[in-house]
Amino acid sequence: MIIRKATKNDMPSVLELIQELATFEKEPDAVVVTVADLIRDGFSENPLFQCFVAEVENDPSESEQAKQIIGMALYYYRYSTWKGKTIHLEDLIVKENKRGTGAGFALYKEIIKQGKTENVRRIEWNVLDWNTPAIDFYEKSGAKVLGDWRVVHMNENGITNFLNE
Repeated sequence: MIIRKATKNDMPSVLELIQELATFEKEPDAVVVTVADLIRDGFSENPLFQCFVAEVENDPSESEQAKQIIGMALYYYRYSTWKGKTIHLEDLIVKENKRGTGAGFALYKEIIKQGKTENVRRIEWNVLDWNTPAIDFYEKSGAKVLGDWRVVHMNENGITNFLNE
């Protein structure tokens, strides 16, 4: 298995993983982003995100493709008024049938290494409160799961409604 930076050609596989994550998180119809969106937003002059992929060699008897993307970690840089430059890990997902192979840990480690290389002062991400295996893993790795902060977001309808009031 290798961990590498994603390319434009990887975006169909990345979108499949995003859709798999949405299903896992019980929101199978929530994904509206397209491959074209991912290519435009991740590979423009000022990309909005970066992405690592986990790739493995396929068994030649099972697939025509020599390699297969089995996981991804999508992140972007943020700025904290308290800490300065930070990384936000938006999603880390490994195909369900490839979990337990070490791909998730390898992607997680690559994000941490990227943070160290870029001298960020914090790496942050969200985890659903019912995803106890992930929470346990993060805490064992030294991450702190905050219980006193709430995630707040406003969807497209909320934005429109607010501005039309």
